[in-house]
Amino acid sequence: MDKKFLTPKKQHPLIKVWNNYPELLKNENTMLSIPSIERIIGEVFAPGRFYHYIINFADSTIYNHHEDILKIHGLSKYPVHLKEIIDLIHPDDIEFVMEAERMCMAKMIEIDASDSLSELKFSYCFRMKTFKGNYELFHHQSLHTFRDESGRVLQAINIHTNIEHITHQNSYTVLISGINGREDFHQMQWKKDDKIAEPIPVKFTKREVEIITYIAKGYSAGKISERLNISEETVRTHRKNILRKANCKNCSELIKMAFEWGYL
Repeated sequence: MDKKFLTPKKQHPLIKVWNNYPELLKNENTMLSIPSIERIIGEVFAPGRFYHYIINFADSTIYNHHEDILKIHGLSKYPVHLKEIIDLIHPDDIEFVMEAERMCMAKMIEIDASDSLSELKFSYCFRMKTFKGNYELFHHQSLHTFRDESGRVLQAINIHTNIEHITHQNSYTVLISGINGREDFHQMQWKKDDKIAEPIPVKFTKREVEIITYIAKGYSAGKISERLNISEETVRTHRKNILRKANCKNCSELIKMAFEWGYL
């Protein structure tokens, strides 16, 4: 394999964004083992066709791909450098993706989360080229899997889910949410050229957002009650109130609205 290909002399601007935060991301060469994918996937949801891959921040190489990355994007071989993934993103969405990553890094510093990065999930949406030759909306989720003794991230797993069948509308919202018992929920809105972003039409409580997330995962009321340690009746009451607030007839409509309003 050509080493020059793996570490191109001219870095993509997105990768340069990460290099601006050395206190969070480690860029020194480090050999890393492959994390337990099953455990990590349990912390995310994928309401559609999805794939995952691991990124090494030392050189921006990617590996351990889910095989569906080939089918979904119509690729003949597995990409080996993050730039190959970036090249699949709609050119008009690159600016947002770069800003989304910058917003995540800045928020991590603001809330002093350098020691808790592996307990947080980043998510937002953008369009990617598919095997059809067109661009469709994908939901991006990123979880950090390895840190050094200083808390800097060495490795992350990215999960991309095609949500075109749910919605075509991108909320341009960036979410940072807690996993493994951590309760963070940070919702950030991107606005281009200082234009005033449209306000989110419905404000859900933190508990309601938790329940919406579990509904998106396909969990039953009983399963949600176990996860949140509340009664099934309480879950049903929350679900009824959420549907009423969102003016949705069913959970399918709710998931669509939740994506469009930036809650997922």
